[in-house]
Parts: sequence; C-alpha cells; structure tokens
Amino acid sequence: MDEATGVVASVVTQQLETMLTAGNYDAVKLLLEPVQPVDIAEAIGNLPRTLQALAFRLLGKDEAIEVYEYLDAAVQQSLLERLRSGEVLELVEEMSPDDRVRLFDELPAKVVRRLLAELSPAERRVTAQLLGYEAETAGRLMTTEFIDLKEFHSAAQALTIVRRRARDTETIYSLYVTDGQRHLTGILSLRDLVTADPDDRVGDVMTRDVVSVGTDTDQEEVARAIQRYDFLAVPVVDREQRLVGIVTVDDVIDVIEQEATRDIYAAGAVQAGDEDDYFQSNLFTVARRRVVWLAVLVVANGFTTQVIAMNDGVLQEVVLLAAFIPLLIGTGGNVGAQSSTVVIRGLSTQRIQALGPVQAIFREAIAGALLGLLMLVLVVPFAWWRAGVDGALVGTAVGISLMAISTLAATAGAALPLLFNRMGLDPALMSAPFITTATDVAGVFIYLRTADWLLLHLPPAA
Repeated sequence: MDEATGVVASVVTQQLETMLTAGNYDAVKLLLEPVQPVDIAEAIGNLPRTLQALAFRLLGKDEAIEVYEYLDAAVQQSLLERLRSGEVLELVEEMSPDDRVRLFDELPAKVVRRLLAELSPAERRVTAQLLGYEAETAGRLMTTEFIDLKEFHSAAQALTIVRRRARDTETIYSLYVTDGQRHLTGILSLRDLVTADPDDRVGDVMTRDVVSVGTDTDQEEVARAIQRYDFLAVPVVDREQRLVGIVTVDDVIDVIEQEATRDIYAAGAVQAGDEDDYFQSNLFTVARRRVVWLAVLVVANGFTTQVIAMNDGVLQEVVLLAAFIPLLIGTGGNVGAQSSTVVIRGLSTQRIQALGPVQAIFREAIAGALLGLLMLVLVVPFAWWRAGVDGALVGTAVGISLMAISTLAATAGAALPLLFNRMGLDPALMSAPFITTATDVAGVFIYLRTADWLLLHLPPAA
C-alpha cells in the first residue's frame, strides 16, 4: 500500500468513527459514496469491533458485497458473527466463488457446513467443486465466472452474449472458446471481438494457441504464467482439457504477496501462518512460531562451544585470539545469508535454471573468495596492530580464516538451498539455520586450528 492510499483510509476511519458515534448515519452514507471499496474495507477494518457491523450495514447491497471481499479474514468472520442470519446468507450467496472459498477456508467447519447447506443449489455446487481441489492450487484459486463462446458464433452474436453476461462475470477482457464438450479450443480478446466484422465467425478471429494451467497446478506456477505472458487472466482446464474456470491477475497478486511473506518469514527462521496475520497474533502464538528453530540453533551451536573447548590451549597461549571469534563467525553468517538469499530468490523466479546448480554454486564460491579478500585488506592491519607483539600470529590467522570462512559460507549458502529444494523441502525455511550452524562451527574450527599451526611454525614474538 502506498502512502496516499493509507492516508485516505486513515482519514475515512477517523470521520467514520466520529459520525457513527454521534449517530449521524446519513452523513456516513454521503462520506462513503465517493470512496473506493478497497479503502472502505480498510477503514471499516480499522474501526472498533462494535462499530464495524454498524458501518457495514450502511452500505448498499452491491457495494457491501464488493467491500466484504476486500476485508481481512478476521474482520469477515467478526461481521458474520454480528450480522443477522438473513444478511449473512445474502452476502455469502452473492460473493464470487473464489472469494467465498477463501472465506470458508478461514471459518470453522461447523459454520461452513451450515452456510453450504443454505446456499442455492447452483452456488453450493460451485463452492463444493472448488473446495474439492487441493489448497494452493489453480483449482482452489480459480473462479467459475467467465464468458465462453462457440466457434460458430458471429462477432455480433458474441458481443450480445458479452453484454448479457458481463455483470455476472469477473472479467470480460479475455473470452474463451469451447466446443460442445467444453474443451478449450481458443481465446479471444474483447478488443479483437469489438474490431472484428459483425459477420465474422469467432472461430476465424480467435487465437488457437492457448496457454492454460491445470486444476492441480501450484498457485506459484499460475502466478509465473500470468507474469510471463502479461495475462489479465489464465484459463484453468481439467485433465480432459475441459475449461472449468479462470484465475485473474488480482488473485495472483495476493498469491505473490502471500508467498513472499512466507519466504521472508522462513528466511528468518520464523514459522509463518496461513496469512500475514503476524501482528494480529497473540504473544504465545508469536513465541511458538519462533521457538522451534531457535531451540534447534541453540542445540546446534553447542558444537561451536565444543570446538572452542577442544582448542582452549591455543586461546590460553594467545588470549587476544578470542576477541576476533565473533567477527569471523558473524562474517560467515552474513556471507552465507547473502548467498542463500540470491539462490532462494533465483529458485523462486526460476531464473537460476538458466545458469544451472553447479555453475551457481561455483559462482557464489568465487564471490565469497573475493569478499574474503576485500575484508582481509580491511581487518588484517587492524588485527596486527591490536595484537601488539602477537600481531603476526593473530593477523595471519584472521586473514587466512576470513578467506576460508567467506568462501565456505558462500558455497554453503548456495549449495544448501539447492540441496533442500531437490529433496522437496522448503529451501528458505531449512537453509538459514543450517547455514548459520555450519559456518559457525567450521569458522571457529578453521580459525583456531590455523592459529595453532601458526604457533608451531612462526618464530616466537620478540
């Protein structure tokens, strides 16, 4: 959301609360009349819960349905509890099928069963069909509200069909052509239909090379298809290539945001919820989402402690060596995180496929070595100066370790996400703790063993 949009919603919220508290309902209707539904939804969501249902009831029927689809899931559930049964049924009945399914996903099973039973037979059948597909697939994401034409229709007949069905469909800019068995045979843009000669057959002006997705296609793949081809919607077909729905670009934007949120949470070793509700979650839920990987990291870092304990002799010999341990393991963690971030992003966008996994790992290893060399130039003179009489030992140990740790961390940061992705695991969630642990343990081991070797082979300090 940009700053201007946030300001609009904030101002509307303040005025709404003042008018509703004063009972000035006519002014509320005038206030909301020119406001966009998405801004109304945010404004209502920001109101105290006691005023949300009151503000919502003041909306017209058509506007209320549109606003409801923009509301956060928690606000939608709250309104269902506060509205009368008849109002709830009318609201749910008029929702588009895909938005209705997303609402049902958030509701308790008992409530969903009751609402399903009260829907009209047609809406109940469509909703049950979408709920039957696996979560986060094209089938679950699609809407069944689209316009389909036949090849034998003339352009004039097709335009008549579009006019008649436009109000009941989610988008009219892409029109789909099917045969008698509902197999998808072509696609036609509204622009091409409008500019065609009225007597032209749809089959003569449509495009037969159609990009479609299956009902079981993962929602991220659907998003990539729409992004790649700059579609406003992509058709969804079943295993018999029959057209069963479309996924529109507005739903894909929500998917992209949801997946990006999950990846960011995973990169921070935070278990994400189904939606971006982190700041509405209670503190116990917040702690539960964080504690699992933190506990794993605490146990894993016990290996680092063990490595230090096993090499306590070299630390007793040159105590100042201990001062540079945080710098080295911090550097390894940061370099590893940078490499894993670019690789995970490459996996998400599939751009890494052009380079190949081996080349990607090699590229990051060289980058790590270059980073180690640059940091060596900065850190070694300081370490040499700070260690005084032991400057040669500490400076050399820090320099060699920086090069080795940076190279190792970059290699691990690139390799582990690729490995976990190949194993079918979430690379974002799994990589961060393993990279941190590996670089910490290996970094301390390399540093202390290097220092121990130098103690034996460098001439003693004067």
